[in-house]
Amino acid sequence: MNATYIKTTQDGRRVEVIDGWICLGGMREADGLIPMDEHPNRQAIGKAVPGATHAAGRLPFTLAEAAVVQNALSAAQRKFDASPAGITQRLRHAVWAKATAEGVE
Repeated sequence: MNATYIKTTQDGRRVEVIDGWICLGGMREADGLIPMDEHPNRQAIGKAVPGATHAAGRLPFTLAEAAVVQNALSAAQRKFDASPAGITQRLRHAVWAKATAEGVE
C-alpha cells in the first residue's frame, strides 16, 4: 500500500492518497480532482472554505494541497499493473471515461 499524507481534517481524520485513490480516514472518497470552477456546488464550497481551488468528493483543497494530490495520483497511475485484473480495471476505467465523455450518466 502506497500512501501520501495530504492533511488532517478539523475532526481529526487523515486525508491521504492511497494507491491512486483520495481517501478520507482510510476510506475511498474520489479518484480525481475537480477544479472549483467546474464543480456544481462551487458557491457553497467557496463560502465554507475560502481559498479552495479543487475538490474531490467531499474534500476541498487549496492549490498547494491539490498539487500534492495530483502528484500522488500521477505517481500511482504510472505504476502499471500488468496482471489480468490490472488490465481489466484499466479497460473498465477507459470505457467508463469514454461513456461519460459522450454523455452517459
